[in-house]
Amino acid sequence: MLLGLFSLLLFQLIGETIARGSGLPIPGPVIGFVLLAVALAASPGLRREVDPVAAGLLRYLSLLFVPAAVGVIQQWGLLRVAAVPIVAALLVSTWAALIVTALVFRFVSTRLGLSGPDGEAR
Repeated sequence: MLLGLFSLLLFQLIGETIARGSGLPIPGPVIGFVLLAVALAASPGLRREVDPVAAGLLRYLSLLFVPAAVGVIQQWGLLRVAAVPIVAALLVSTWAALIVTALVFRFVSTRLGLSGPDGEAR
């Protein structure tokens, strides 16, 4: 179990080091997570060590939302004043993300030959 926790922290440290050292605009934990995923795919032994630690952390993941909820409650007055722009931004960004995701999916599936130019699945 200790080796699993050490592995998780080590991959996060490696990701942070790469992100800060190379100046990439990708967060260090994301880089570390990708490296961890590759390592877990390559090493079943590492996966056996990390699985119980990851399951334990995921069990209490909801506790990390408590500080965010407290922050929202503390700023409730400001949120109420700016409710219309916030809702508008959420709606526009959600629809933009859905449209871009659909277009990228269509482009990639056409390039990979998974669908024809008219969008029909093969």
